[in-house]
Amino acid sequence: MTAKWTADSISDLSGKYAVVTGANSGIGYEMARALAAKGATVVLACRNWAKGKEAVRRIRQVYSNAQVELMPLDLSDLASVRRFGEAFSSRFKRLDILINNAGVMAMDFRKTANGFELQIGTNHLGHFALVGQLLDLILKTPSARVVTVSSMGHHTGAIDFDNLNAERGFKQAGTYGQSKLANLLFTYELQRRFVAAGVDAMSAAAHPGMTATNLQIPWVFRVLTRLLGQRAEMGALPALYAATAADVAGGEYYGPDGWQGLKGYPSRTQSSDDSYDPDVAATLWAMSEELTGVRYRWPVV
Repeated sequence: MTAKWTADSISDLSGKYAVVTGANSGIGYEMARALAAKGATVVLACRNWAKGKEAVRRIRQVYSNAQVELMPLDLSDLASVRRFGEAFSSRFKRLDILINNAGVMAMDFRKTANGFELQIGTNHLGHFALVGQLLDLILKTPSARVVTVSSMGHHTGAIDFDNLNAERGFKQAGTYGQSKLANLLFTYELQRRFVAAGVDAMSAAAHPGMTATNLQIPWVFRVLTRLLGQRAEMGALPALYAATAADVAGGEYYGPDGWQGLKGYPSRTQSSDDSYDPDVAATLWAMSEELTGVRYRWPVV
């Protein structure tokens, strides 16, 4: 891995197609901007239409020839996920890079449109359904990559299959940690299934360290982020590395290389022992298919 890898290190992406969820602000915006700067056609998949339009305007203001556009996506609503998948698949014939970035954090107990607890419903189930909706395009695109953004907060989580929706006990940090652990279990299980199906696609994960974003977080974390963290353009680098660098392998996890992974340049890292449990991952996958109604269709090998 090259030392001090930055967005300028990304190779030319002309002819590549990318989707970044939650790209209207924070690290998602920085990911979309960096991919567009290198020539990719980038779809900003956003829930907030006004902020998404402003993000597109800002990218085009800096890069006049940028191929960027906005498409509506609300990951807390499976009907919206389905509409996005149908619309994208009808307009585009390939998907080289999908970055599952959007997320919610430190929310009071709320439910999605489909009755899921908001954090597991948005951060995991919404993205699980999205990848399933776009799977045909991913499988048709040589060397496609799916990058899912987790968090250091996954260390605080445990998958409680009897209380996945936190209806019998809700704790902000623990429920958020569960959703980010689910992101990693999904990432590694998706890679196992890519390998088993013999397809030319890759699933990897990343985390941004302690990065200043627009996520709703307690004031004490906002203070700590200002003192110990980094800017959004740096926090975006691990996911950009996973999405574009030549030496990335499926099933790997990337984060900042500084102290405790709080900030720095992209580096290969390790997630919690729980995140690598294939039995838990397979059970979560089956439950996710049942809850979302999205079943992945694999080629016969």
